[in-house]
Amino acid sequence: MKVKILLGLLVAVLAGCASHSEKIVFSDEGAIHVDEPKPAADVPEKKLAHADELKIELAVFSYLLERHFWDLGEYSAVFMRADDKQVDFLMKKYPAHVPPIKPAYHAELPANQTPLDKDSGKVAMILSVDVDEPAADDSVAALGKWFAGSAVSGFYTFSLKKTGDDWEIQTVK
Repeated sequence: MKVKILLGLLVAVLAGCASHSEKIVFSDEGAIHVDEPKPAADVPEKKLAHADELKIELAVFSYLLERHFWDLGEYSAVFMRADDKQVDFLMKKYPAHVPPIKPAYHAELPANQTPLDKDSGKVAMILSVDVDEPAADDSVAALGKWFAGSAVSGFYTFSLKKTGDDWEIQTVK
């Protein structure tokens, strides 16, 4: 009987210890305080104004138009994925560009093939620009791409900074 009582007490003591969730602090240990990680502050995301995005696109398009991706080909036109006003502006800025800059409605885009100029039936080049949101240092990354079929395509990455009212290309890779 004494053995049963002793085993019952031992089980009760062990069960009580197992259910106790508070950490025991010994007298020679200092209490350690751990700060809970603070949630990230709601930092407002920088947004690029539409006017600035258009200026960045114009800067990148101008850079691409001054390169000569078309020298080795018989391209009859350059088209841009851009606003009609931007295309008009670039046509006026580069009136003697070879091949000529043309509005998008002159382009024929056969599926999975080289773009064509509807006026001549010859191959054409398409330029496009993708603009990111501003970085922490207020620079903006952009991707300038050219496409004249799968064999003639590529891109440059740009970093631009605002100077006054304009955007200047800082680096090109």
